[in-house]
Amino acid sequence: MIRIAIFASGNGSNAQRIIEYFAENTQVKVECVIYNVKDAFVAERAKMLGVEARYFGRKDFYENGSVRLFLKDHQIDWIVLAGFLWLVPGDLLEDFPQHIINIHPALLPNYGGKGMYGRHVHEAVVANCEKESGITIHLVDDHYDKGQVLFQAKCALAPDETPDSLAAKVHELEYEYFPQVIAKTLLG
Repeated sequence: MIRIAIFASGNGSNAQRIIEYFAENTQVKVECVIYNVKDAFVAERAKMLGVEARYFGRKDFYENGSVRLFLKDHQIDWIVLAGFLWLVPGDLLEDFPQHIINIHPALLPNYGGKGMYGRHVHEAVVANCEKESGITIHLVDDHYDKGQVLFQAKCALAPDETPDSLAAKVHELEYEYFPQVIAKTLLG
């Protein structure tokens, strides 16, 4: 059994889709959701789906090793970032080499890096009059959005595209492809 921990910060819609996707899978189990924003709705989503949700603050990630211990206690094999905005600490990168997957709401290497997330990405893409955008699913390394690309999916921008309409298109791609690419990466 491959055990996944999902790291999230926000509402958890991608986390929910991942949990639901693997709910009946006999080879992969979403063991827990770790979140770093105290009132993040992802905690409620996880609990409603029968998955343990646990809050950890900045000290837990970067100073006292609490997250590392928690993952070890839960025998986690892979980490999936689903709307998690912090840089993954070096000790977790060492514990999970090439075993941390992230999704980014643009076609990397464009519109990536610190501060480029969510609406910020869509505003920049629209402002630059790009013809297309999409998603990038990649492995995580010690830099924001620089790890090995596993998959990209594209969508065209309409002449009257807005950041909100682009966000809706990108969310559809995330919902469709993220769980599938996770499964393919974990199971080959």
